[in-house]
Amino acid sequence: MIDVTDATFEQDVLVRSEQVPVVVDLWAPWCGPCRTLGPILEKAVEAKSGAVELVKVNVDENPRISTTFQVQSIPAVFALRDRQVVDGFIGAVPEPQVTEFVDRLVPEPSEADTLVALGDEVSLRRALELEPGHPGAVVALARLLVDGGEPTEALQLLARIPETPDVRQVAAEARLAAQQVEVPADGVDVLLDSLLSKVKGDEGARQEFLDLLETLGPDDPRTARYRKALATRLF
Repeated sequence: MIDVTDATFEQDVLVRSEQVPVVVDLWAPWCGPCRTLGPILEKAVEAKSGAVELVKVNVDENPRISTTFQVQSIPAVFALRDRQVVDGFIGAVPEPQVTEFVDRLVPEPSEADTLVALGDEVSLRRALELEPGHPGAVVALARLLVDGGEPTEALQLLARIPETPDVRQVAAEARLAAQQVEVPADGVDVLLDSLLSKVKGDEGARQEFLDLLETLGPDDPRTARYRKALATRLF
């Protein structure tokens, strides 16, 4: 459970909801029912062992989030998946109702889900026979294919499902592998610097540059630095 602010809402709620359902608890220190509901929500979410995440928003300190949800009374609770509100309730409802609310966000695993959890190629392919667009199976199998030297099949597989951060990262790794891009011994910075001089007029160099940034990930400080450098070159 984390506290979210107007500044961190995009990353901690919207982006995170692309990976797991996120429950947003809007509260205030002066709100008695909020203090009653909080521990009940935490208990219900903790029972899901990471399959659902809970964030709390102090509405007095974060008016922009309150406006986004059009909150008129608290406690107000909303569940988001893939950046969209999928469920919610207002008020300090009884514990069984809270538990049912959280349970709806994590349905019982399907046969395909169980196969994906095994993680081997045979199980993943069987999962995709059952559910061709199963996101977890697609991404997991695509990773195995990239590691196994089959980046083209990995890219074809990833085209089945909507884009998410995981999909973008694996697709970037697949494109780099397909082009047999080798990172110099001095590191990825050397390669990025060499590509930066070409990005304005060379679409291939620009795509390779972006793919390398995807493989670094958003938490690597170089990602923001090189994205800024790219924008400067292009515009």
